[in-house]
Amino acid sequence: MKNSKLAMAAVLNSLGVAVYIFLVSLIINNGEKIFGQMASAIAPVAFLLLFVFSALMTGGLILGRPIMLYLDGQKKEGVKLLIYTGASLLVLLVLIFIILVLTK
Repeated sequence: MKNSKLAMAAVLNSLGVAVYIFLVSLIINNGEKIFGQMASAIAPVAFLLLFVFSALMTGGLILGRPIMLYLDGQKKEGVKLLIYTGASLLVLLVLIFIILVLTK
């Protein structure tokens, strides 16, 4: 796989993670409006299930293809994709922090 395809896959994976995090944060921020006041034991269970599902989703988006490439014998490409994905996530993080500082 060429470096440009790896970089594009990394950016798409990072954007997928960012969109997923945005959607989960919307649910968490508006949870009381959506679900109402919860005083039962089901709320912590729902939160923990969401936490575990989020780990699965983000882990799959970030690690899925690099691991498959690595196991298919394309070790350099797998490691490069993981590094590119981490770098693009870092760029997104910096952009979010810049937006937070500018809108303060």
